[in-house]
Amino acid sequence: MTLAITSDISTTAWVMALTAAFVLGVSKAGIKGIAIIIVTLMALAFGAKESTGLIVPMLIVGDIFAVIYYNKHAQWKYLLRFLPWMMAGVLLGVLIGKDLDEQTFKIGMAIIILGSVIMMYWWDRRKSKVVPTHWAFAGFMGIMAGITTMIGNLAGAFSNIFFLAMRLPKNEFIGTAAWLFFIINIFKMPFHIFVWKTITVESLLIDMKLIPGILLGLLVGIRLVRHIKERFYRKMILVLTALGALLILFR
Repeated sequence: MTLAITSDISTTAWVMALTAAFVLGVSKAGIKGIAIIIVTLMALAFGAKESTGLIVPMLIVGDIFAVIYYNKHAQWKYLLRFLPWMMAGVLLGVLIGKDLDEQTFKIGMAIIILGSVIMMYWWDRRKSKVVPTHWAFAGFMGIMAGITTMIGNLAGAFSNIFFLAMRLPKNEFIGTAAWLFFIINIFKMPFHIFVWKTITVESLLIDMKLIPGILLGLLVGIRLVRHIKERFYRKMILVLTALGALLILFR
């Protein structure tokens, strides 16, 4: 990966990167479904390939604070159902990431995400209390989450659908997702460093300068989550996830 030294990065690129860092903090505080904004801004600031390695350490910083703050709400039985499948998806993503046609990937992913959102909306409208228990549901969502998080840091849509389908309350949703992504992002690091070579000393120096933006976003996000009602939270996640799927097509 070739990045300009920090002194050569334009003011516009820094503004976009700091905005992305702030949004990342808000997202890790519990406002799910907005990861596409982070991915888009970082890609515009540093390029698509380069941005993937920059984002992962930023995510881990946000994950650490999210895990500490929401730890008591984590529901490990749901996390353990999802995590092995997601890890398998990451390994698949490593293998196919370099050769996958980007346009085909974007279109296919957007269709799957939108289809999942429509399905979840239909379940909510039915007021059904039944949650999917078949291994294939967790398997499909987990593998897709793993592939998309490795290739584009866009796993949130599939994990959102899974946890919403499990009918997790707001804080349990956030706490479980916090641990999931902390583990997964640590798991992804070696592949970015040694296989794709998208994380370097230079990229880490840039990440360090973006930490204040992440911390500010976390503080703002925590305040926002406190004021969001349970029922509205579910609807908000579905809407933001659907918008993210649409934005993928046009980023």
